[in-house]
Order: sequence, then structure tokens, then C-alpha cells
Amino acid sequence: MFSEEEGILAVKTARSIIDAHVHGRGPPPMDMPSDFSDPGGVFTTIKTHPDDMLRGCIGIPEPIMSTSDALVRSAMSAATEDPRFPRLTPGELDSVVIEVTLLTPPEFIEVDRPEELLDKVQIGVHGLIAVRGGARGLLLPQVPVEQGWDVEQFLRHTCWKAGLHEDSWKDGITRFQWFTGQVFSEVGPRGDVTAKPLV
Repeated sequence: MFSEEEGILAVKTARSIIDAHVHGRGPPPMDMPSDFSDPGGVFTTIKTHPDDMLRGCIGIPEPIMSTSDALVRSAMSAATEDPRFPRLTPGELDSVVIEVTLLTPPEFIEVDRPEELLDKVQIGVHGLIAVRGGARGLLLPQVPVEQGWDVEQFLRHTCWKAGLHEDSWKDGITRFQWFTGQVFSEVGPRGDVTAKPLV
């Protein structure tokens, strides 16, 4: 678990990385706590303000690099490499808010029957990754909260995100990983940063 101070620092650092990257500069110097040297997953989300529309979201879900490196990669990629959106422009920087989600390592959910997922997965606690062959789709724990989904809708949308039929969660072949996340977000563009409760 990261402290609130560390979460605030992560968002402010992501903002600095995005500002520099959008202006064509390299990442700024970072002075991160020792916890950020450990491997960890990070997602950076960019939303328009005040209408709260998604503008970019890219992350490193697996702990394959230090949390600091994952923060740099995710922030830069969210700003300019999300295939759903055009590159963020310098003119947009003062009208977006930055959100960082610090993840626990994904683990497979062990069930005997797919229906057991409905009782195991908790809205506002778990993020999900649907896995089937080479197909993978991830939704962060804040997504079902923001969308007002129940567990079955969350499972269906995670399958869809993986390019699978929405009912694939029932087939006994599609497997799910779960993880938790601490979410920290700017209140407004370049504004105060707070921990974002999910429930």
C-alpha cells in the first residue's frame, strides 16, 4: 500500500512527465520514494474537465519494471499513444485532469464454475483482466463504479474489452485475473490531488 503523500507525488510526477512529453521534451528528473523502486503496475488516466470525459488511458498492469519506470511509461503513453484518441496537444494541458492508479499484481481467480465469479468479484475493490488464448482485456476497479455496473455487467464488459463475446465469462474457457488499485486524482487541472475512494 502506498501512502496518500506517495499517491499525490505520483500524480504530480505524471503531470510533469505529460507536460514535458507533449512539448517534445524528455522526462523531467524524478525524486521518488524508495517504494517506487519496487516492481509495480501503474495506469495513468487523462480526463477532460469539467465534463469528465476520457481522453487517454494506458498502463503497465504487470510488475515487470519499477513503479517509477511504469509511471513514466504509462504517463507518456496515455498522452500520445492511446489508439482511441489523437495525441494530447499543448493547448489541452490546462483543461485535463490526471489520475494515477497504483496496482497490486494480478492473480488468477480460482473457481470451479464461472458462476462463482459473481460472488467473488467485488465492485469498488477489484479490477479485472479477461484472458483467453492471446486475447486480454483489462478494466480498472474504478470503471464499474463510475459506470454503475453490477458484477455481471463488469464481467461482460471486461470480456468485450478483450475482443470476446460478452457472455464468454460463462464458457469455462475464459479466465479472469483480479487486482486492486489505489486511485489518486487531480481535483481540477493542475489542482490539488486527493485519494479517490471507490466505495
